[in-house]
Amino acid sequence: MAHFGLDERIMLPNRRNDILTVGELLVDMISTDYDADHESFQYQKFFGGSPSNIALNARKLGVRTLVAASVGEDGFGKFLIDRLRNAGIGTDCVQAVDVSTSLVVVNKSQSTPIPIFYRGADYHLGYNAQLEEALFNSNIVHFSCWPISRLPARHTIERVVESAKKHGAIIGFDPNYHPMIWQRGEDGVAYVKAMIAKADIVKPSEDDAERLFGQDTPARQIEKFLKLGAKLVILTLGKDGAIVSNGKETISFGTRATEVVDTTGAGDAFWSGFYAAVVKGYTIRESLSLGFAVSAYKLRFTGAIVDLPELEAIKDMYGVQEEWI
Repeated sequence: MAHFGLDERIMLPNRRNDILTVGELLVDMISTDYDADHESFQYQKFFGGSPSNIALNARKLGVRTLVAASVGEDGFGKFLIDRLRNAGIGTDCVQAVDVSTSLVVVNKSQSTPIPIFYRGADYHLGYNAQLEEALFNSNIVHFSCWPISRLPARHTIERVVESAKKHGAIIGFDPNYHPMIWQRGEDGVAYVKAMIAKADIVKPSEDDAERLFGQDTPARQIEKFLKLGAKLVILTLGKDGAIVSNGKETISFGTRATEVVDTTGAGDAFWSGFYAAVVKGYTIRESLSLGFAVSAYKLRFTGAIVDLPELEAIKDMYGVQEEWI
């Protein structure tokens, strides 16, 4: 298990793949206008799904990534697979199933986008030989709440986490709980809390923390995640930056964003920058700073996937130097 001292570097073994993201691969339909009530008449199709966004962005930042997910045998599924291939990401772990590709309709937003979910193929992800081989050969394994919210994908993630722990991979979990993606009457909150105990790194937003624990101060919310067993907690606070704690040290980060066009995928951009920096040998503190710089860069564009330069270029662009790390 990695130690997450804020000024330490994680020594990763020499494996074929840096980051394996497991979970949803879907289409985001984002309104062309700023529209909190979904009254727009025009929407644009974007590559989507939080873990898949992270893999695609991290690949652009200069590290090796794979996606394990399921899509429908339809035009949307082909669009998503083609985007992965065009980015140089292998698709052996992308399963095509006889169910429609999942879709999220999102309003373009400068604050918090409001999603409408249309779920299909995403939760039909199965555990197979290709996924197991990818797990054995990856240093970081990442998943979100989507795949654990429905069967059979939930059982797949349980096996993924068990196998990742056995092989010494770092486990990152985005506890982006939303009641709308769970079966009615099911206690999703309790299940998410149980999964936090199995993760090394979690990055809840302020909204995520409130849905799981109710209203409280950021410091107390972080304590709750640590108490459940997370080793490193990154609580993002929107325009107010973020608070990070490993249980021994707690630090704050201000936002680096100077222009906000669309917030869709800002958290995914952070994850991709943070993971890429860890892989490239930066300290945890430096990796956090670079993650927030990548997120700030993404906020200037619509959609979760943007034309990112390599990590070192973003480091220079945002002046990530010792004085603000």
